[in-house]
Amino acid sequence: MNYNFDEVNNRLGTYCTQWDYIEDRFGEKDLLPFSISDTDFKIPKPITEKILEVAKHEIYGYSRWNHHDFKSSITDFYKRRHNCDMKEDWVLYSPSVMYSVSILIRLLSKPKDAVLTFNPMYDSFFTVIEDNDRRLISHHLVAKNGTFEIDFPLFEKQLEEAEILLLCAPHNPTGRIWTKDEMDTIVSLCKKHHVKIISDEIHMDIQLRDNKHIPLLSYINEYKELYTASSCSKTLNVPGLIESYLLVPNEEIRDAFLHQTRKVDFLNSVSILGMYATMVGYRECDDYINQLNAYIRSNMEYVKSFIDKELPDFKFEIPDGTYLAWIDAREVPFTTEEIQDALVHVGKVAIMKGETYGESGTKYLRLNCGCPKSKLEDGMKRFKAAMDWLYTQKK
Repeated sequence: MNYNFDEVNNRLGTYCTQWDYIEDRFGEKDLLPFSISDTDFKIPKPITEKILEVAKHEIYGYSRWNHHDFKSSITDFYKRRHNCDMKEDWVLYSPSVMYSVSILIRLLSKPKDAVLTFNPMYDSFFTVIEDNDRRLISHHLVAKNGTFEIDFPLFEKQLEEAEILLLCAPHNPTGRIWTKDEMDTIVSLCKKHHVKIISDEIHMDIQLRDNKHIPLLSYINEYKELYTASSCSKTLNVPGLIESYLLVPNEEIRDAFLHQTRKVDFLNSVSILGMYATMVGYRECDDYINQLNAYIRSNMEYVKSFIDKELPDFKFEIPDGTYLAWIDAREVPFTTEEIQDALVHVGKVAIMKGETYGESGTKYLRLNCGCPKSKLEDGMKRFKAAMDWLYTQKK
């Protein structure tokens, strides 16, 4: 099936976080948004057809996820798309990836224990660590040659005082896909220092360059303290259906997670539409995923070409993965506040400032490229208009 990602879909008036509530984050209405990480694309046709079939049944009773159809859709997908073998018993349902991460942090550590994560980083990682009364240790990635690298000598030293490494793979916001050598080293050092690894792999299916995502659980035969939280929601654009899953080889932790969800939080029933979205998405939508990757790659190429030609003080390299463009503004002769003020009030465009993602995000911008090309073209023109105004004011 061929998908038309050029199609423009009006999301206003749908209670959409990115479009209807943009004022909450940027203080202005009527901005063209490139902010929160969902896409403006319609979902795969087989998922829509399944939702309509379920709706036609007109019954939405309590439902269960703990069955072969749900769990095998995930294990088969990992084998087919990522060459990773896993057991169905490892699969658990969860309403969201960050809910899973929060529970795992509590199960795998004690209050005041240290949790290590990278910086810049998806901002919810910082809050989930600190709001669970754990001590945050930030490993500041090294900006080098248009990408970001791990300082492994420092990383190992920080592991000596950590209980958990909270990993994002692929990495939000930089779009790095960790190489095999990097993953080998991460797992080896964590094993050496008895540090458990929780990996958020929600962006794993958008791969734009030569590096291919290596699931953390590919290393389960080498180290047992590995835990993955993921979802099809970023790729297939179904976060509103409420679905995600965990992959937990450790039976004791699986049982503890189920106790927490069933006996403490009373999340006893699955979102039936979210469950079907995962099952159908992972069984029948490879064509959508393949075409989406090609489209996002084209969008990234457009952004790079535009910046190179029209915004030469900014620097941008196409990331390994995700639909998030991480734009370097460190050589731009204006402060972050001045850039944001111009983008919002002159360009009328909403682009996330890098400081949202930690100190190492200072003087960067994160632009969501998961949208039709026409929207991206409009957004980049607004970006340029805002910067042209700033440079004019400087004269």
